[in-house]
Amino acid sequence: MLENRFLGDSANHPLAREIYETMRTYPILAPHGHVDSAMLAANKNFANPVELLIIPDHYITRMLHSQGISYDELGIPQSDGCRKSVTPEEVWRIFAANYHLFRSTPSRIWFQEILTTLFHIDEIPNSQNAADIYQKIDEQLQSPAFLPQALFRRFNIEVLATTDGTSDALQAHRELATLELGGRVIPTFRPDDVSDPQRPNWRLDLDLLSQSAGIPIESFADLLRAIRLRREYFIHHGATATDHGVFSPQTLKLSDSDREQLFITVKSDSATTQDFDNFRAVMLFEHARMAADDGLVMQLHPGSLRNYDQKIFSRYGADRGFDIPTATTYAKELAPLLNEVGNHPNFRMVLFTLDESTYSRELAPLAGAYSGVRLGPPWWFNDSLNGLARWRDAITETAGFYNTVGFIDDTRAFCSIPVRHDVARRFDAGYLAREVVRDRITESEAYELAGDLAYNLSKKFFNF
Repeated sequence: MLENRFLGDSANHPLAREIYETMRTYPILAPHGHVDSAMLAANKNFANPVELLIIPDHYITRMLHSQGISYDELGIPQSDGCRKSVTPEEVWRIFAANYHLFRSTPSRIWFQEILTTLFHIDEIPNSQNAADIYQKIDEQLQSPAFLPQALFRRFNIEVLATTDGTSDALQAHRELATLELGGRVIPTFRPDDVSDPQRPNWRLDLDLLSQSAGIPIESFADLLRAIRLRREYFIHHGATATDHGVFSPQTLKLSDSDREQLFITVKSDSATTQDFDNFRAVMLFEHARMAADDGLVMQLHPGSLRNYDQKIFSRYGADRGFDIPTATTYAKELAPLLNEVGNHPNFRMVLFTLDESTYSRELAPLAGAYSGVRLGPPWWFNDSLNGLARWRDAITETAGFYNTVGFIDDTRAFCSIPVRHDVARRFDAGYLAREVVRDRITESEAYELAGDLAYNLSKKFFNF
């Protein structure tokens, strides 16, 4: 039966269904994502089904590219703003004709759930029905019910966190804060632009930070002071967390004089690869210190070799160049940070990984020991029903349920938020039912956990 989808073993469906019915009543907390706050503030009808459902979803576009369909054919804008003249109907036809590529992938699940629950379309897209499905979606998108703010209310979102650059003025957030949305849209402070001296625009971003903070940045101490001022600005506008998309979780503690010398070195033409690595490690350590001071939850997303395809990156920009997971270790790398603030009463950090081999070996033991550390749910390539199962099995016996933070969708695709949370809740309901059947927990404990996993863990840890 469709009502039992994603609930796990059929023998456990009656209990899983009851647990899920409890979980589905909770509003959505989305502590980390990439939905455009300006889009929500502008509150204009989405242009067409492709701009809403295809272009923002890198899972979909990279799969199509893997089968020889170019980004130009999909109408994806280039870095300079140019794009091939292709109609959205043609892009949709290409997508529908290749929908079979997504069989058994999480993209298939999410997309089919969007079609069914949001647009009331039960068909599986293909070449024959592509035009009809496109028209049905397009007609609905032009109605007031599908304005972004109306959808926000319909999705029952209590808190939606966006991701925002160090020097962002947060104008859209100021506008959204004045509206009655039924929930809050808050910024998340992401200082990667000023923390990595090998970024192409690092010096320009330092200048922007100087302007936004209102102080000259002539030393490492100035840099830290400017970042602290921006953190205060974000907190004033509702932020409860930071986000760090680093390649490595390496941290390094240096003396004041050594930090200043390193800052001078990385700004010179004589800096080595090791100097750059050390600077990034020092910055991550200092961000943790700041988190212990001001209470912003530190989210760490390491292990992605970003913009892997240089030609694609050069032509289409960031987030299009096929980010690739790499082997990542945590215990040695985070030792300086955790020895400094891991048990600080005001420090909170969420660890994510793309390397599943670290679940039981390093991440669960770290979260199971340090009061300030929690495990984020499976991320990116592991964000799937199978990935959720592997994650729960690997970490629960060591870290338990309460050293995790609930589900985090981490999405740019606005309409996928409710379906991703619903799929995760269905999975967790099935998992809890299985734990009851295996005599690991009681039925009453399963119902208590249902509310914690769906809502309470995120609300408490992210200070919502």
